[in-house]
Amino acid sequence: MNDPLDCPPSMPDLAAATTPAAGTAALRTLAVTHEVINQPAELADCNLYASDSALREAVAREGAGWAEASLQALGTRLGTAACLELGQLANKFQPELDTHDRFGHRVDLIRFHPAYHTLMQSAIEEGLHASPWTEPGPGAHVARAARFYLQTQAEAGHGCPITMTFASIPTLRLEPELARWWEPRITTRVYDPRNVPAAEKAGLTIGMAMTEKQGGSDVRANTTRAFPLGRDGAGEAWELVGHKYFVSAPMCDAFLTLAQAPAGLTCFLLPRWCPDGTKNPMQIQRLKKKMGNASNASCEVELRGALAWRVGSAGKGVRTIIEMVAMTRFDCMIGSSAGMRMATAQALHHCRQRKAFGRTLVDQPLMQNVLADLALEAEGAVALTMRLARALDRRDADAHENLLVRLATAIGKYWICKRTPQHAAEAMECIGGSGVMEDSPMPRLFRESPVNAIWEGSGNVQCLDVLRALDKEPAALAALEVELRSAQGGNPSLDRHAAGLIDDLRDRTELEYRARDLVDRMAVGLQAALLVRHAPAWLADAFCASRLGAAGHHQYGALPRGVDCARIIARAMPAADT
Repeated sequence: MNDPLDCPPSMPDLAAATTPAAGTAALRTLAVTHEVINQPAELADCNLYASDSALREAVAREGAGWAEASLQALGTRLGTAACLELGQLANKFQPELDTHDRFGHRVDLIRFHPAYHTLMQSAIEEGLHASPWTEPGPGAHVARAARFYLQTQAEAGHGCPITMTFASIPTLRLEPELARWWEPRITTRVYDPRNVPAAEKAGLTIGMAMTEKQGGSDVRANTTRAFPLGRDGAGEAWELVGHKYFVSAPMCDAFLTLAQAPAGLTCFLLPRWCPDGTKNPMQIQRLKKKMGNASNASCEVELRGALAWRVGSAGKGVRTIIEMVAMTRFDCMIGSSAGMRMATAQALHHCRQRKAFGRTLVDQPLMQNVLADLALEAEGAVALTMRLARALDRRDADAHENLLVRLATAIGKYWICKRTPQHAAEAMECIGGSGVMEDSPMPRLFRESPVNAIWEGSGNVQCLDVLRALDKEPAALAALEVELRSAQGGNPSLDRHAAGLIDDLRDRTELEYRARDLVDRMAVGLQAALLVRHAPAWLADAFCASRLGAAGHHQYGALPRGVDCARIIARAMPAADT
């Protein structure tokens, strides 16, 4: 028998506590440490399209109202908890490389989590890789941009091969013989991820292989060499020898690349497999370890006599590839605008549920200032992006729209993509410590936020491209002025901003040194003009007062007095029950 002294007098009689008569309440008291209160519910099962007033209005005014029903359906599907979970899984379980199979054959196989393949299939079945080419018409680019914007909110990384596949078509069409075989297989709405020759697949994707160690954005410094295998003609076979330091989406079926031919830098289409079924010696050295865009594979490759076909004129590689680059830059605008929207939605959703110091966060004046400012930034981004989509739809028939595409693609890519990292950080701060946790979507949004500013030409490259467009196309300045003056009289701050900007652009001294300041002002001027014309007056006036006023705009949450923050927040608030 145990000594009674082994049990302290204050120890409860657990045997007695287990009896139904006396013990149930006591056990509950002992087991419960706390009740979970003041924690917001997950933002899920929310129609991403129906909840986004700015997007819906832009789709209607820019010419894609006919796509309303399909966008509503897509918004419902992408906002489900199940679909959002796919984004988490695709980033948690990142791509892995097998250079050889178990028998020693070179395969360069990249393995993805099934969630990634599900997202890719969804995007391709929705036509995000091809719909403006297969179904051209009024509003085709607008509808596709809206779909891409929604899809990116679920997960951004898989958008990379979708973008490059979409952007490849204008370049491939420069070689009708190549396009005749490749385009139908690229534009079909079938996702076929198998690592087999292109002729055996039901659907193909296209990547890019541009960057080299010594050049980066300066592709004219590329050292990869091209040697003709027969006559030196368009669409003829060549052999490429060299190294590419950054190949995005190396699981694609072919790649547009640049190499030095006898006539100079030239564009080529490089297949993953040769037509005879052998592995093309485009050999992956390693996958890149990226901070963001983690679900998507990127790599370094050696080209050891790899087969490729010439695209476009010899020695005119940059001119040949420029349309593809412009399209990918436009998708960077869409992707960053989508990131802003999702970050804003997450912050708003959290703050309408979370209480601090006796009040819900969304009802506290300083937090209202921050949230309204984030919403203004996101609305300006989507307004400019969708306006450019309309310009893409009309560029072939309208010289003004064509000039706007040439100029505003670089402006928007620079401004929107560079604003996104600070926007994501501020939204994360609204959520607080929970926003830093890896089981929250915010760390992924934050890691993704700088990617688009760097890829497809950094900020300085975009600003220099704006100057180049103004120099080579003097009418581009007039096109910019038309857009800025389209809202003349709607807001005095905008009128002063436009007049001062045009005067400064006509001053040709030290243009390169002043380029960032000028492009900053172009971007906010274009956004402001769109909002003054199309958004509610209380929202447009808030944007102009905060971005165009004499004091300038610094940190988020520094909106001036008189802004109707509550209405701006209500307009941007995601509706979890839609």
